[in-house]
Amino acid sequence: MNGASGRVGSGNRAISLPNLLTYARIAAVPLVVACLLAGGYHWRWTALGLFIAAAITDFLDGYLARLWSQQSSLGRMLDPIADKLLVAAVLLMLSADGTIAGVHLWAAIIILCREVLVSGLREFLGQVQASVPVTNLAKYKTAVQLVAIGFLIAGPAGDRILPYNTDIGLAGLWCAAILTLYTGYDYFRAGIRHVTLED
Repeated sequence: MNGASGRVGSGNRAISLPNLLTYARIAAVPLVVACLLAGGYHWRWTALGLFIAAAITDFLDGYLARLWSQQSSLGRMLDPIADKLLVAAVLLMLSADGTIAGVHLWAAIIILCREVLVSGLREFLGQVQASVPVTNLAKYKTAVQLVAIGFLIAGPAGDRILPYNTDIGLAGLWCAAILTLYTGYDYFRAGIRHVTLED
């Protein structure tokens, strides 16, 4: 989220509001994990509140950076890292506590493997000065994924209020996994194309 044009120094860009929101999302990761580790319905709701707040910053940091012309290399680097840390940590915790279990673990594995694949491909494409723009479908995937994880964080606590809350979350997780496979293929295809051109 780059500094507001050339008028602002690099130090100010690092502490711009969009970047501060990204830092906050990274800081929320251990807090959400700690709440899930604590167990109990109260901590589930606390974890959900923190997760929702972090998800909102995912939208706000990019929107504000574009609105205020505060995009930067630091923000472009940290934003996807923050997203992947949050999603990966929560999926691992939900798998560990049994919220995601059995065949549903495959949905989580697909999502995590795709994140690793895309990270590697982005690094390679950056080295060859190529990029793959984020598609609308990828944005929908992210939205579905975050909503599904929200239902799963509420888990058994949510089941007491909304019947089949966890089942809704698991269904959403599979939808996200399917979209993940499709959008991940776009990155893979772009990577293979550039490898072929280099050879």
